[in-house]
Amino acid sequence: MSQVKIQHELEMGIKSLGLSCTSQQVDQLLAYLNMLQRWNKAYNLTAIREPIQMVRLHLLDSLAINPCVSGASEILDVGTGPGLPGIPLAILNSDINFTLLDSNGKKTRFLFQAINELGLTNAREVNQRVEKYQPKKAFDIILSRAFSSISDMLNQCQHLVAKNGCFFAMKGKKPDSELSQITKDYKVVDLSQVNVPNIDSERHLIKIIKTDDSA
Repeated sequence: MSQVKIQHELEMGIKSLGLSCTSQQVDQLLAYLNMLQRWNKAYNLTAIREPIQMVRLHLLDSLAINPCVSGASEILDVGTGPGLPGIPLAILNSDINFTLLDSNGKKTRFLFQAINELGLTNAREVNQRVEKYQPKKAFDIILSRAFSSISDMLNQCQHLVAKNGCFFAMKGKKPDSELSQITKDYKVVDLSQVNVPNIDSERHLIKIIKTDDSA
């Protein structure tokens, strides 16, 4: 697969999403993809190995929620794995600080290397279990793409969200059974379908806040 084809797929996808990227940001996204492919051979960071599918299912899938994170200052990407969606979003949003949390040591070693090679001063990796993580400052947004069920995310991350913060859960099909398990301490304030270029399967983004009486 030629780099020209991969770059074209990425640039067309970014355009289709209505996002504006500098040439430097495109270069960083491609460099991240190359690193992911390289490390994947030894560390098995992702089951997706074909470059065009990695562009669609990793990079563009992550960037599709970019408009929803604008205005935040501190975001926690919980269960980030190899940095998805945190690293692509950090590349596009230099004014937002991203904390990439994962309990898997080989994945956070990759994150450390990626953050340094890409020169991302607004991202840092943390190798810890979410329930044990005690940051100095709470987060505006708790973001999850591959974490467990929504109710588990809320329960395990409740100590990490700021008073007026929110949770964003990225899901495939609309997770009706998971939504029915959300307790009265939380409220779904937005549930929207996300369109990712050249992906046929469904994508949803669910925004959840703590209710006033649970604060």
